[in-house]
Amino acid sequence: MRKLQNIELNRLSVDAFKEAEKLPVIIVLDNIRSQHNIGSVFRTSDAFRMEAIHLCGITATPPHREIHKTALGATDTVSWSYFETTQLSLDFLKSKGYMVFAVEQADNSMMLDELDIKIENGIALIFGNEIDGVSEEIMQKVDGCIEIPQFGTKHSLNISVSAGIVIWEIAKHHFN
Repeated sequence: MRKLQNIELNRLSVDAFKEAEKLPVIIVLDNIRSQHNIGSVFRTSDAFRMEAIHLCGITATPPHREIHKTALGATDTVSWSYFETTQLSLDFLKSKGYMVFAVEQADNSMMLDELDIKIENGIALIFGNEIDGVSEEIMQKVDGCIEIPQFGTKHSLNISVSAGIVIWEIAKHHFN
């Protein structure tokens, strides 16, 4: 076994990435405090060619040194928009026909390993604040809730880890 060289990975250029077909998924970051988490979500969104990211409320926006540390250039490829509130993002998404799902632990949530979502008109995935999660106000307005099954003593995951898990699961179903 041999580790691949960077040149063998057939990476897209920034221009080719911008022209490439995207997975019709918008990631919504609801008041994320950690700029490292924000950068990591940009990097994962680049890896799976997400349509865009909505940065809401206190969520920092590029350019920012701490975001750049983990995004490693993904802020140049992934489209993003800033919304003063998550509600404004939700209103925009609903007006465009997106189904909106919170990623949260809630009653009547769909377990990620049992997920069966069709991405016909696009979906949005809301990831909440590191301490408070997705706000209760937003939870009342989503079309559904996706929960990551967990089996340990800690019943929470870092937002960038949660985003990676859920984005992979959605991408896996879409590309198969």
